[in-house]
Amino acid sequence: MDIKSLIREVPDFPKPGVLFRDITPVLACPEAFSAAVDHFVERYRRRPVDALVAVDARGFILAAPIAYLLAVPLLPVRKEGKLPPGTRSVAYDLEYGQSVIEMNVDALASGQRVAIIDDLLATGGTLAAAAELVESAGGEVAEMGILVELEDLGGRRRLSGWPVHSMVTF
Repeated sequence: MDIKSLIREVPDFPKPGVLFRDITPVLACPEAFSAAVDHFVERYRRRPVDALVAVDARGFILAAPIAYLLAVPLLPVRKEGKLPPGTRSVAYDLEYGQSVIEMNVDALASGQRVAIIDDLLATGGTLAAAAELVESAGGEVAEMGILVELEDLGGRRRLSGWPVHSMVTF
């Protein structure tokens, strides 16, 4: 399945100068979505993890079926103010601005090995912030599982302290 060919380019979104990579066509194609989920399920069966941390919002879409098939907990990392009280937060820079993400303080047990799942690696800010949340809770980032990596934006360099696996690269 050629997942890369399904990813749509949207120029000047969400702001001028940004080339957005839209995974919606992958999600809309049952064969492609299944292939992506199966790719990560097989990977984490060979490299077991205790839980998946899913990054808001498209990371949730990918991580939910993976967590279900692996029978591991799914722990959401959300944008600021979207989780009930009792959160830890990290501020970070995006390709096109700044943001804050949060995780519940009791979401992760100390020592748990997690895979952080997200749809896209651009500058690495969101994933680095998610890794900080995991580590501040006493967890270990076993790997970052990414559907699409935009290599020219250098995000992987920012994540040099953590293992990163991308299914598709541009």
